Amino acid sequence: MKDIENRQDIYVLMKKFYVKLMSDEEMKHFFTAFLDKNLLEEHLQTLVDFWDNILFYSGAYQKNAMRPHLQLQKQHPFSKNHFQKWLSHFNASVDELFEGEVAHTAKSRALSIATVMQIKISELNNR
Repeated sequence: MKDIENRQDIYVLMKKFYVKLMSDEEMKHFFTAFLDKNLLEEHLQTLVDFWDNILFYSGAYQKNAMRPHLQLQKQHPFSKNHFQKWLSHFNASVDELFEGEVAHTAKSRALSIATVMQIKISELNNR
């Protein structure tokens, strides 16, 4: 297996990851908007920009990643189990497709992102 090398690799990873999320009974309610194939494709492109920036410092992502998740939290509260499932599906997707330094970095950054998001949501809930 090869390492994650470019935007196309990230796109393949995100597609696999979202198939897992949208097939998971405990997770799919967060992703109902993406049953619309056009919205899903638009979102996948945003995710590619995000991860391209995270992994390769491309500058492709200029949005606030936290904002939509904090808004979603108000409609569909996240639990610790949701974060664990998200991370499990992410790591499994990476491991099924890639190996190497960048793949390891992606999994490490995903853990950091999930941790920060849990802290932000906890702060929001305690206001």
